[in-house]
Amino acid sequence: MSIQVDPPCKRMRLEHTEERPDDLNHNGALQQIPSVNNENTAMENSAVEVCNVCLGILQEFCEVDFVKKVCQKVNSADYQFTSFVFSVSLPPQLSVRERAAWLLVKQEMGKLGLSLAKDDIVQLKEAYKWIIHPQLSEELGVPADGKSLFEISVVFAHPETDEECHFLATACPDCFKPAKNKQSVFTRMAVIKALEKIKEDDFLKHFPCPPSLPKNLCVALEIQCNNGAVFVAGRYNKYSRNLPQTPWIIDGERKLESSVEELISGHLMAEFKADSFNFSSSGREDVDVRTLGNGRPFAIELVNPRRIHFTAEEMKGLQQTINDSSDKIQVRDLQLVTREAIGRMKEGEEEKTKTYSALIWTDKAIRKEDIAFLDDIKELKLDQKTPLRVLHRRPLAVRCRIIHTMKSEYIDEHHFRLHLKSQAGTYIKEFVHGDFGRTKPSIGSLLNRTADILELDVESVDVDWPPTLDN
Repeated sequence: MSIQVDPPCKRMRLEHTEERPDDLNHNGALQQIPSVNNENTAMENSAVEVCNVCLGILQEFCEVDFVKKVCQKVNSADYQFTSFVFSVSLPPQLSVRERAAWLLVKQEMGKLGLSLAKDDIVQLKEAYKWIIHPQLSEELGVPADGKSLFEISVVFAHPETDEECHFLATACPDCFKPAKNKQSVFTRMAVIKALEKIKEDDFLKHFPCPPSLPKNLCVALEIQCNNGAVFVAGRYNKYSRNLPQTPWIIDGERKLESSVEELISGHLMAEFKADSFNFSSSGREDVDVRTLGNGRPFAIELVNPRRIHFTAEEMKGLQQTINDSSDKIQVRDLQLVTREAIGRMKEGEEEKTKTYSALIWTDKAIRKEDIAFLDDIKELKLDQKTPLRVLHRRPLAVRCRIIHTMKSEYIDEHHFRLHLKSQAGTYIKEFVHGDFGRTKPSIGSLLNRTADILELDVESVDVDWPPTLDN
């Protein structure tokens, strides 16, 4: 017959003292420590009151006042969320104190002929989450969910961390390496690594078991909120020949006032109230190249957005706002997508095709029949060395590319337009002028004369993503 008893009160302490029978409750745990409201008294008695295992985490930071403080921080940040995941960062020496407590209990149980494995112990972090989750959930009015994209995090710190962990650096120096942006070598992961490495006997020689009374409580250093990224996709047309896709900055100096990326993302950042963004697209055009037709697929990752819920009508309205703001670009099919879906934009990118229209000049006069043979060329294979104009940012290599079809349109004796469908990643400008022989063959070599490109338009990017919407 088993007897149900209440679990030990969370306000308990593990001290190296001789307990008197009247100090224990019916569970054999130490009696609850009375909470102290007077700050001066609390400071004077902190050495007695602070738990020597949890450093006050389960004493002071599970209470209603702290929960309300966390929720006030969350609510004031003005995030949209329907659930939350709670994460907590504890002072590294808590792992050391937990190890000391575990070894003590293990020794005592061994005297009774019982065994205790590490897996039998609930980690302090998990116990804290068990206590805090239902309180946060009730106060915020949404459930805790381990898969939620909205994270509430609390970072605890303790002034005695370095002092208490120093013996580990002596015993396991390889575990502690100075790192950039880290104020102390005693990070949680480094301490855990050292604890896995150090032998029990060596640990017990250097650290008291049970742990000594701490001088201070933990402090809640940071309470932060973060929403998982939201992804927006669409297609853009670029009508300007003086607009880069991304900000054009050389040696710290901005060359042009705007970019496709900024004209789109600025409005999205404002509406989603995000911290930052990452822009990607299916290829890119040069600053002087237009993108026509159905446009070029793009995706924007909005980092830590406050607002995440948008209806289809609201997205359509946002698209219209972007289009009304500039005559240099237009967007279509603007929609929310998943992170996984963005992969479809990049899948088999080099196997995709793109259609171009190029206005070409030749030094020698041409007749219509001089260029007619270009229409009959199919699946023309090119060898393209990395163009001189991009060699400063791309590795030197020879890339094999294919021109699938060409159709010429005679204009006058020095000009014609060439419509061509090519493999994605083909350098079209270099295919026209040859790039000093670095692209073979070229329009210049095929016509046996000097050729150059005056204008280039992207007429289609044959990527079937994102899904077409009724715009």
